[in-house]
Amino acid sequence: MATTQGTAAAMIGEHQEETRTVGGVQLQVLSGGRGDPLLVLHDYEYYNEWQPFEAALSASYSVLVPSHPGFGASEFPPHFDSIDDLAYVYLDLLRDLGSDRVSVLGLGVGGWIAAEVAVRCTHHLRRLVLVDAVGIKVGGVTDRDITDTFIIGPKDFLQVAWHDPAAGAEQMKLAGLTQLAEPELTTVLRNRQTAAILTWKPFMHNPALRRRLARIDVPTLVLWGESDRIVSPDYGRAYAAAIPGARFQSIPAAGHYPYLEQPEPFVAAVSAFLREA
Repeated sequence: MATTQGTAAAMIGEHQEETRTVGGVQLQVLSGGRGDPLLVLHDYEYYNEWQPFEAALSASYSVLVPSHPGFGASEFPPHFDSIDDLAYVYLDLLRDLGSDRVSVLGLGVGGWIAAEVAVRCTHHLRRLVLVDAVGIKVGGVTDRDITDTFIIGPKDFLQVAWHDPAAGAEQMKLAGLTQLAEPELTTVLRNRQTAAILTWKPFMHNPALRRRLARIDVPTLVLWGESDRIVSPDYGRAYAAAIPGARFQSIPAAGHYPYLEQPEPFVAAVSAFLREA
């Protein structure tokens, strides 16, 4: 059990950490709150830990935040080699939760995973929120839709990922930028290695996903940071246009991580959407 106390408790809320076996895969899972379940799927350049935006959402929802297979302390089966493998793990998790009122909040690569889940089956989904998601091809064969963050250094990464790179430097745990304890550095490097295995070729997308998005039949919000230079707001609008009835909304003064850079308007937008009948 990992909980907070005193002033910190008021800011980030109480939560717990456990190991849960899903589809034969052991996952590190953070959780907290009460109410209808909200599954949060994290991005890849992201150290998965309980964040203020998750604590805020846990005031109204039972928030479940697994580390993807191969990320954090979660197991990475040797035969896993694509985002599809992760999608099926989360389909198993949704089935195990045994509820038809699970909303899914997918962030970046987690948004790609959430979309892959939703095009396969929405029986257990109530609502879907995709935040600065990757996963589709928008431009032509030679057009670069997604910035290749594997080949740039941490300072350049912050320039494309954050509206305020200095704020990003304070908040993110990036190898080569900040002094990380050995366990943190090991986790960050493992996360990048796993991401490369799963997303390198074709880079950060599934060529078939865009046309399959028409299968999604639950209310969907596509939420985007206006200053995202990894995947632009126009990329987000194309994502929303491919999903029947999806709504596109942008967050000012935010880049690829609006939930970190602008947590209050982010939580307000997500909460308003999830409260809709």
